[in-house]
Amino acid sequence: MLEVLISIVIIAFGLLGVAGLQAYALKNNNSASLRTTATILAADMMERMRANHLGHASYNATSLADYENPVATCLAPSGACSPSQLATNDLAEWQDRVGAALPNGVGIVCLDTTPNDGANATAPASDGAGGGLAGGQATWVIKIWWTDNRGAGATLATPQLFWTAFNP
Repeated sequence: MLEVLISIVIIAFGLLGVAGLQAYALKNNNSASLRTTATILAADMMERMRANHLGHASYNATSLADYENPVATCLAPSGACSPSQLATNDLAEWQDRVGAALPNGVGIVCLDTTPNDGANATAPASDGAGGGLAGGQATWVIKIWWTDNRGAGATLATPQLFWTAFNP
């Protein structure tokens, strides 16, 4: 009888361990999903910039105010807007998508020599210089912040940062 009780206790501890591993896996799976979403959103902005190559200089926007005003003429069926207006509209649409897809999500598109810094979108630490690569092209950076309160050690006070550098 004693052996049965001991085996039940051992099995109970084993099941608690399995439950803990399952909870840990779910937490990390959610964090990975948010990072994948940030990657997809960054690729979306890169494609928008490549499609509007005449207006790519207008995408350098380090202030959140630059992302607030969509251009109504770009949304009209005729699509009569300049490359600069299209860039402004793309930034507003993209920022809406970032906010809808990520918890407290905010993104910045800029020229920056140090892409992996910036505490949040209100202080993105973008220098506007772009670094320059071989061939004289500027380095564009997309920075996206969001709240991941399920990740290891993450708190609401420290948003997660995803960044990518590219040339349109």
